[in-house]
Amino acid sequence: MSADLIRIVSRDSPMALAQVERVRAELAALHPDTRTEVVPVRTTGDKWMGDLSAVEGKGAFTKEVDAALLVGEADLAVHCVKDIPADRPLPVGTAFAAFLRRDDIRDALIHPGGLCLDELPAGTRIGTSSVRRAAQLAASHPHLLCVPMRGNANRRLEKLAAGEADALLLAASGLERIGRPDVITEILSPEVMCPPIGAGVLALQCREGDTGLIDAVSGLGDPAAHRETTAERMFLHVLQGHCNSPIAGFAQVERNGDLSLRAKVFTPDGKTVLNAHEWAGALDPATLGTSVAVSLLRQGARELIDGIAH
Repeated sequence: MSADLIRIVSRDSPMALAQVERVRAELAALHPDTRTEVVPVRTTGDKWMGDLSAVEGKGAFTKEVDAALLVGEADLAVHCVKDIPADRPLPVGTAFAAFLRRDDIRDALIHPGGLCLDELPAGTRIGTSSVRRAAQLAASHPHLLCVPMRGNANRRLEKLAAGEADALLLAASGLERIGRPDVITEILSPEVMCPPIGAGVLALQCREGDTGLIDAVSGLGDPAAHRETTAERMFLHVLQGHCNSPIAGFAQVERNGDLSLRAKVFTPDGKTVLNAHEWAGALDPATLGTSVAVSLLRQGARELIDGIAH
């Protein structure tokens, strides 16, 4: 173990800080003599409550965190993989050190009256700013209405209570992390609501040259999460999806070690849905991700993605 102090940088939202505590606890179990310190930063994405595409999309949640690593203000960054842009490489000089064991990848419905998704009456306002969720709801439940809603999960729950929407869709894992699984009315299967790429996975990122630190934290990595995330991120990279592209998908390592990747690309109105599902066989995860992307490109995914303003 090279350092007796690891400075961990993260977004300053309650959920992000809860994620850091998980990393600190796992590090303490693995290396009891190592101290950790949290370096919270406010990101553009947390400050800006408008459309994310107006502030460089998903990079809005990672840019300031990356900067703290690169200038040496911190040693280790904790990210939600779903917030890390896959259409461009990681910032030069940084690398992934580990992907933690995956949490629940599913979406959760929160309805104060306790109704399930299929029971919601026409015109019910669903609070979400996710183009992925909105496109899928438009396809499966066209009688429901999506109303734009940003902010961290606690803030969205407040907006729901204030009547700004009738129901919410949030990540089940996020609600678990902030200790609010009690508000969940229904957990939606991936067949009903296909998750975002990288759902439920926390990534540890550090400077490429910090080999001692990489060795120290790599023990927190989960092999299945590594294979699934590698396939999913390569898929998104080949598709060159942006933050306004309704793209969904998830890879899964079966108990026997087989890896599969199921993915979808939608038009925002949900009227066109492209589907692909492949098994890796002997392929490595990155090749599987590439193959699934190519399958969707053959179906017209490029034209579909490029036709969406961003």
